Amino acid sequence: MDEAADPANEAQPMHASEWLVALAERPDSADLQARFEAWLAASPANAEEWAEISRTSRLVRDARPTTPQPWEAFAAQRRAERAAGGSLPETAPPAPLHQRPITARMRWIPLLAAAACLFLVFGSDAILSFRADHTSGAAPSGEIRLSDGSTVWLAPRSAIDVTGTRRIRLLKGEAYFEVVHDERRPFVVEARELLVKDLGTAFDVRLGAETTDVAVREGLVEVKPAEAAPAFSAELTPGDWLRISPAGRTERGRMAIDDVAAWTKGHLVAKNRPVSEVIDALRPYFDGFIVLRGERLRDQPLTGFYDLSDPLAALNAVARAQGATLRRLSPWIVVISGP
Repeated sequence: MDEAADPANEAQPMHASEWLVALAERPDSADLQARFEAWLAASPANAEEWAEISRTSRLVRDARPTTPQPWEAFAAQRRAERAAGGSLPETAPPAPLHQRPITARMRWIPLLAAAACLFLVFGSDAILSFRADHTSGAAPSGEIRLSDGSTVWLAPRSAIDVTGTRRIRLLKGEAYFEVVHDERRPFVVEARELLVKDLGTAFDVRLGAETTDVAVREGLVEVKPAEAAPAFSAELTPGDWLRISPAGRTERGRMAIDDVAAWTKGHLVAKNRPVSEVIDALRPYFDGFIVLRGERLRDQPLTGFYDLSDPLAALNAVARAQGATLRRLSPWIVVISGP
């Protein structure tokens, strides 16, 4: 028998993520299954932790990219740690359902719903690609030259539809515009509930999870509601930023001009922003899924300067700043947990 796989020589898993790895590595071990059942029943906290891990672990198998190299390196590292008797802060995906004991299989049934949700997310992106004239993948787009001479740059996982000579609809993500001035024809960006009218300037528009943000680097921008949106109108000058929710709630402030569209220089600048907002801004740059746990953590204010070329390091920095725990469930799934 392989010594590393002998229960007598194996460190007892302490966390749900470690159990997930152990059960995936040895799905036919009756002894391991019995110890897992005992751990699960020992404490309501254990059951809750397992439920949280279960809600995300199903995503791992469905989220693998076409190349296996990152996964193989990740799994090899985990096997080495187990052989050395070390702890396992990260996890691998569960074994196929047909290889799991009946009792374990039952626990994965709710995860089919999560897989279905994942399919809907990817399906919606596929539909979006048919609607968009320009899209970006895991990296920012290069310069997109429009017919009037204006220029657009797309942040990762963003999309625009060119609806007219000087009219753009931001369908997803974030875009930075440098507009050629034309007094006869204003340049208009439709972004959810807003119409952003440019009078010859450079500005950034971002569709957040629940809000729309506009920030101006040069010139003058007029922001007003689209049809049937809550009544609102504002003019923004260099350094001004505006955030508006679908319900019409607005927030306005000032920022350093160089911080406008800092993502075009590979940086994310956060000044007293909620952790959840910073995580949302990092999501497009991470090739996988980020799960944020803890209501208090979500709302904590955060200030920082992050390198978008290394999103995992940025996520680690966010976690450290808040005293939170970061766990990698796979090369493509990160869970940040806090109080």
